[in-house]
Amino acid sequence: MLTIYRRHLKTCEHRNLGRKYRRCKCPIWVDGIIGNQEVRQSLRTKDWEKAQSQIRAWEVEQTIEVERSVTPTTVKEAWEAFMADAEARNLREGTLRKYRFLLRQLESFGAAQGVRYVRELDFNILTRFRASWHDHNLSALKKLERLRSFFQFAIENGWVSSNPAKKLHRPEVSQRPTMPFSPADIVAILAASNEWGKKNQGVTRARENSWRMRALVLLLRYSGLRIQDAVTLARERVAGGKLFLYTAKTGTPVYLPLPDFVLEALGRAPISQRFFFWTGSSKPESATKNWQKSLGELFRTAGIVNGHALRFRDTLAVDMLMAGVPIERVSVVLGHSSVKITEKYYAPWVRARQAQLEEDVKRSWERDPVWLAETKGTPEVHKKNKLIN
Repeated sequence: MLTIYRRHLKTCEHRNLGRKYRRCKCPIWVDGIIGNQEVRQSLRTKDWEKAQSQIRAWEVEQTIEVERSVTPTTVKEAWEAFMADAEARNLREGTLRKYRFLLRQLESFGAAQGVRYVRELDFNILTRFRASWHDHNLSALKKLERLRSFFQFAIENGWVSSNPAKKLHRPEVSQRPTMPFSPADIVAILAASNEWGKKNQGVTRARENSWRMRALVLLLRYSGLRIQDAVTLARERVAGGKLFLYTAKTGTPVYLPLPDFVLEALGRAPISQRFFFWTGSSKPESATKNWQKSLGELFRTAGIVNGHALRFRDTLAVDMLMAGVPIERVSVVLGHSSVKITEKYYAPWVRARQAQLEEDVKRSWERDPVWLAETKGTPEVHKKNKLIN
């Protein structure tokens, strides 16, 4: 007897209801036994009636269609379908860009190895493919996760029967602790921003660029935005003294208040009618690279070792944790999809906050009469304590 069912995609909102739920558009699969043959494969359709008709025909004939007549799917075709699905899921442009880069690498490697079809990408081929990467540590791990996601999508579409990328061992990752800027670092960076551009530019242009540099530094420090999000920030997202961060999954908008001096700096910074730091005519990636280069020069001028934009984000997060803000709220500000991500990167500072809490509790004892009597009591108490000790 053959049974057909929906093999729910990872993105299907009904996935937790199991294979009995069929009112979605996930691929239809079949399993069971017909004749003496065990069957478990994709029916290459999402139409339930078409699937039922196909199964009835198989049961009448007591045999199944031979899949060798089906034209195999090329790597390029599979990736195009995968990218279309990724775009439909509204993944960040940065994530999509990384998937496209991985595709170009895989296509180039496959051409050199004489590989054209997805089903030809076995464990041995992928082992050699990974050996060609120049990525290490966390970058290699993330790339492997993207490769596994692609093959999982290929399985769900019936192009391959297993995920060979899952057999590749995860690379060892040494997680470096998040390092915020110190208050002295921030002061030095802002001082350097005030002098930005005076050596190589005219007076008027240097003054405007120093304003923009200072505004960008302050925005990064007090918003926790990633560098590309800050560079491409639209002016309409700042209103009423608040910055619109994003819309939460519940549909609720998340806003972040900004200090008045940050708002004032942004008011002097706009480079176009719509954006603060971007004309809007170039690619966001290009504008971001230009500002990253400028920030690198700014850090060198300020004498900051290992300075990069992400450390401003770290500074905001650590300051909030040290001020006693619950990590769940810090996670919301940073836009993390899970508190576990926040804990992963900021766990050392959570422990530091615990130490701060312990000191606060100890200070509270100073108002406790029992503690005062036992610790700073009468001379007889001190004499008795000395005899005991």
